[in-house]
Amino acid sequence: MIETAVDSTSLLRALAEVGVQADASTRRRAEYAYDASNYRVVPVAVVFPRSPDDVVAAVRVCRETGTPIIARGGGTSMAGNAVGPGLVLDFSRYMNRVRAIDEEAATVDVEPGVVLADLSAAVERATEGRRTFAPDPSSKNRATVGGAIGNDACGNHSVRYGRTSDHVAEIDLVTSDGARLTATETELRATDPADAASAARAEELTASLTRLAQEHLSALRLELGRIPRQVSGYHLENLLPERKFNIARAVVGSEGTWAVVVGARMKLVPKPASALLVCLGYRDVVDAARDVTTILEFSPAAVEGTDAAIVATMRHRRGPDAVLGLPDGQAWLFVDLDGDDPESVSAQADRLLERLGDNGRLVQGRKAADPAERASLWRVREDGAGLSSRLASGGESWPGWEDAAVAPERLADYLADLRELLDSHGLTGVMYGHFGAGCMHIRITYDLRTEQGRAVFREFTRQAAELVVHHGGSLSGEHGDGRARSEMLAIMYSPEVMAAFAESRRIWDTVGILNPGSMTDPDPIDAHLALAGVPEREWRTSFELSPTSGRDPWVHAVQGCIGVGRCRADGGGVMCPSYRATRDEKDSTRGRARVLQEVVRGARTVEEGWKSEEAREVLDLCLSCKACATDCPAGVDMATYKSEFYDHYYRRRLRPRSHYSLGWLPRWLKVTGRVSGVVNAVLASRLGKAISAAGGLTTKRALPRFADAGEWRKEVADAGAEGSVVLFVDTFTRGFRPEVAGAASRVLGDAGELVACSADACCGLTWISTGQLSTAKRKLAHAARALDDGTDRPIVVVEPSCAAALRKDLPELVHTDQARRVATRVRSFATHVADRVSAGWTPSPARPPRKAVLQTHCHEHSVFGAAAQRTALRAAGVEEIVDATGCCGVAGNFGFEAEHYEVSMQVAENALAPALRESGSDATVLTDGFSCARQVDQLDPTRPGQHLAQVLDPGHHR
Repeated sequence: MIETAVDSTSLLRALAEVGVQADASTRRRAEYAYDASNYRVVPVAVVFPRSPDDVVAAVRVCRETGTPIIARGGGTSMAGNAVGPGLVLDFSRYMNRVRAIDEEAATVDVEPGVVLADLSAAVERATEGRRTFAPDPSSKNRATVGGAIGNDACGNHSVRYGRTSDHVAEIDLVTSDGARLTATETELRATDPADAASAARAEELTASLTRLAQEHLSALRLELGRIPRQVSGYHLENLLPERKFNIARAVVGSEGTWAVVVGARMKLVPKPASALLVCLGYRDVVDAARDVTTILEFSPAAVEGTDAAIVATMRHRRGPDAVLGLPDGQAWLFVDLDGDDPESVSAQADRLLERLGDNGRLVQGRKAADPAERASLWRVREDGAGLSSRLASGGESWPGWEDAAVAPERLADYLADLRELLDSHGLTGVMYGHFGAGCMHIRITYDLRTEQGRAVFREFTRQAAELVVHHGGSLSGEHGDGRARSEMLAIMYSPEVMAAFAESRRIWDTVGILNPGSMTDPDPIDAHLALAGVPEREWRTSFELSPTSGRDPWVHAVQGCIGVGRCRADGGGVMCPSYRATRDEKDSTRGRARVLQEVVRGARTVEEGWKSEEAREVLDLCLSCKACATDCPAGVDMATYKSEFYDHYYRRRLRPRSHYSLGWLPRWLKVTGRVSGVVNAVLASRLGKAISAAGGLTTKRALPRFADAGEWRKEVADAGAEGSVVLFVDTFTRGFRPEVAGAASRVLGDAGELVACSADACCGLTWISTGQLSTAKRKLAHAARALDDGTDRPIVVVEPSCAAALRKDLPELVHTDQARRVATRVRSFATHVADRVSAGWTPSPARPPRKAVLQTHCHEHSVFGAAAQRTALRAAGVEEIVDATGCCGVAGNFGFEAEHYEVSMQVAENALAPALRESGSDATVLTDGFSCARQVDQLDPTRPGQHLAQVLDPGHHR
């Protein structure tokens, strides 16, 4: 942990006196000690500015107290650019507005915390698709404009559109002495012309920077701006006379070491009318790179690439259909061609494929015209950073040398030499990146946990820097230098240029408080590594968490988060519903994982191990939806981690009341089923709310009707003990929705199945989600014994959450062959029905709906995939499907708990509530999950949710 001389109490007091609220809690500092890099630097405090005035006030206090300042957006930096020892300014929470769009001038006025994908979407809406914002890094759905300016980010379409510095018109800045300045393409001026002090500072800076450029004319011309992706170092070439003192472009890429960005006017570009993705398969990445120069002759908008390991991991984690339309090969290029009309673009693609075939390296190429295929292929590339970090084959890989760039014509030779260098150190590199721009992203299998492994990391990085310089390249082509590469800049640049870099920084920041440790006077690349210094300790767990290299499974699991931040994105999956509702880092999967990482460190920021109050606090709003297990590119399963942590945290402690009322629900259902009439009458009376409150439940949500114990048996009276498929009627279905069991039995019969029925077990879900794992293991072990009948018949489970528990949690908690045998047989109802459709069966529902709102249960999405229900609905003749992708907000016990009700309703507003409002009253609402059905009842009592079995019900008995 980097120590500063700052007295945090004095700092907080001084900030409060100028109206700036800072958070110096140990939990908050833990969340912001990391970004997406290898580094961990604990800040003194975090501020969420609401205006430039807040920034000015905070900067002046930091100058007076000698406190470092680290400006941060989405926190997705892979080079350690967004962590530091002082005061972190997080702009993504409040300063995230698109202020004005000027289509005629082709500019957009933004605050620094606006997410890049949100910016592009806003521009396209305002201009009716005529213009867009071009830079589109793979992290665009959580990375911010301020971060893109800081690193000079590029993106998948940089072959056409270049870097962020190519799209900046003006940048509003706050300097370390509190001046408010605006950098333009020709000058530096006071943001407010009436601000005399800022005007004087602008004149002083202009004179000093002009003098600096004059003194180093030759070196700047010879060494800077040589290749398209030369991002390393400061962009001082933009101060040269021939660049007309383009100070705005010079500021880009300064990584928050010159000034703090508080606003910008960015340039817009026309959006192509037509685009087509061409996917090309090769034997390896070197062959792919050798064809890049040919591809560039066809003026593509993008030339991106990935290798087989990333594709295999995507399919392993998200199912075989997660990657569609991939041609044969072991490495692939994704080439985006665009133009005015589809026919000409398609013809251009045909010519490209013919040329590449003549080159003799292409294994197979094809046009991906289908939108679903196109989206699937781009997601493989965009999730490369996370997927490559935790591969299906096992092991870990890390950034550090993930961002070097060379001229495109030298890429193949560079990659061939780099593979030899990796081999010489016994390392493996998983490769993906911007082939068309010569910028290669590589995750490497360093062992950063041991002293020997860190020595290899250091020596390899030095030799890799020498190698890329030998090929005329840049240490960084997009991510910046940060803590990962700044120490190596002297390998790339002459002493004169390095001196110019240092002088430029002193000119801007005379007291040296802006983002220390990177660019000039950097910390060593192997200092402050997050994996170093984690103490050895045995962390006993109930869940079987796959270990790596023999290390502690719990430590490895929680360190699986590498900070890419997809959990902070609005789209591309279901996670993380609580973050989408609150927009607070503590409620993201990443924020939770970072606090758990501090727990295993035994760090001063978070203490007490399994009894850590900070960890309990960040896990409190986790809905245990399990979506992160699939949607997180690194496969972080926070629902499992929460369950494990709660099991330890509450040992020999009184639990929340809801853990007894809802956590023990299957036990209570045995009683209520016998006297359901009385129970329902009592709960419907005034006494019902008092009972709910006594159980820790919200009084704002109506409790469901309890079914009579014998109802479900009547529904499945036709099912027997023998059959081709076992229909497992779970506790929730027996206790609350017995009619669904009958519908499921009839649908399976209609599909040609002979249905056997089982209901003699419980999946233990309520005990799992509340972290009562001793009971959960007993319940699951009993379920395994009851269902292990010596056959391989599919076990079809009506409730998706129970199916997920039997499929995933059963073998992880009950470590027997019997448990594993049963788990492999378990299928959700929707998955089994979709398979029957694929085998040729056509559903024949008695009352097929024309339109349906599709709410896929989170556990279904995570464990079984999200396509099955849609497949079944289409086969049944449903004409229009309104997608409500996202957690409903109830998520088992969560939405019924008094302290979580409001957040559960906020979560519903992410997707489900808008879909209900926009779908119209004639749409059937599909809710396979019992929790989802309860939320629909709350949102729209006139349209009760229906299980897929009820929608497909043929309406007759066999």
